[in-house]
Amino acid sequence: MSLSSHEVWQEFSGNKIGLVGVGIIILLFAMSAVAAVTIPVETFKEWNNPASWITFPKSSLPAWVNYFLSEKIPEHKILKNPQTASQTVGEISVISHGFVVDYEYDSFPSDFIYEYTARYTGTPLLQISIIRPDNVELQLTSTSLPKSATETSYHELIFSTDDSVKKNLRKNAKHFAFALDQLSAEDVVFSATDTNKVLKGRYVFQVNLYSIDSQTTIEDSKFILGGKIYGLIGTDELRRDLAVGLLWGTPLALFIGISVAVGSVVIGLIYGVFAGYKGKKTDEALMRFNDVIYAMPALPLLIILAVTIGNSIFLIVGFLMIFGWVGIAKVSRSMAMQIKTLQYVEAAKIMGQKDIKVIFKHILPQLLPYTFASIAISVPAAITTEAGLSFLGLGDPTFPTWGQILHDANTFGAAARGLWWWIVPPGVMIAITGLAFVFIGNAMDTIVNPKLKR
Repeated sequence: MSLSSHEVWQEFSGNKIGLVGVGIIILLFAMSAVAAVTIPVETFKEWNNPASWITFPKSSLPAWVNYFLSEKIPEHKILKNPQTASQTVGEISVISHGFVVDYEYDSFPSDFIYEYTARYTGTPLLQISIIRPDNVELQLTSTSLPKSATETSYHELIFSTDDSVKKNLRKNAKHFAFALDQLSAEDVVFSATDTNKVLKGRYVFQVNLYSIDSQTTIEDSKFILGGKIYGLIGTDELRRDLAVGLLWGTPLALFIGISVAVGSVVIGLIYGVFAGYKGKKTDEALMRFNDVIYAMPALPLLIILAVTIGNSIFLIVGFLMIFGWVGIAKVSRSMAMQIKTLQYVEAAKIMGQKDIKVIFKHILPQLLPYTFASIAISVPAAITTEAGLSFLGLGDPTFPTWGQILHDANTFGAAARGLWWWIVPPGVMIAITGLAFVFIGNAMDTIVNPKLKR
């Protein structure tokens, strides 16, 4: 006797393990929504473009580790919203951008970078200075932009390692009680004047662009203060923000797992029910073909197909469907052979209903609880198989899946170097996602299988 959908839900709602699985999946879908809303699609497309991550730190720890350390590690900061002002005095106009940094760390930053795009005509003058917490103002650079008779857009990055920055800082040696020759630019800027120790407090980086009788603007003004920690998850060797990869990996994992599970279960269900219902030679032929597919080593064949045909994520989903339906077909066949002997099925056949109608109207609906349980149990296998292929370097490199992140970590020796934040989060996400669907599958299996229920 089959259970109605209402009865199935009543029994499922009383299963705590199943409800925990549902809660985790809701959380995963929420993470997917956050990724789609908060992370620009361009960031997702530029995952493997090194130029897109040049302003990020390399292999930096997550920012939250500072809560557990007595000596605070400098945080990598990317400031994109400067305080802007503009004024005109006679023929000279000046545009000012100010970046405020509250520096409360115990060691010096690794570097600093100013990135900007200016639109102008003529030859504007760019000056960058810094006002320290002790009110000492240091000139960092003063340079003219390339001359242009027509309106042009000019993009540039000014690094603390530039010779012009170092020369300008040496001119301020009168403020310091020690020699600056052996110090980097960032050490000079953030040092106290009487001792070579960090001067904590508020720093203001001031950018002024002077022009004469011309329409000049600063676009995409950005100040980067280099540090050794960044973001919620940290960064990898390629400077990529791992939080972006982890968030985008969530909808990709759900897409792979659910697509493969639904596709393989539907194919296996229809195939097995048709074989069990038709019986005789049809059943024999179909099940022999099923045995051939079942006997094939799935993982080696997947590797061969990925190498020879392609490693597109959509091809991988298709390959996983091809090898995922055979077990479902065997079970659904045996169940169909029992259901087809029931009186209402025999009555439908006597009334002249076609085989397809009998299968889809009278047999398949009876297998829906089993179908849902099979889908839930099949999802983890699909996710872990894709992760395994990606870990071996056979996944789609254009998508930041959790398996691809682990592959990159293995390539750069993250485990040997102690870069745990590159390994643990994607591994935990794979385990949690698989566990959630296992919880739901086991809860459904308990409802469907009377022996387990007792």
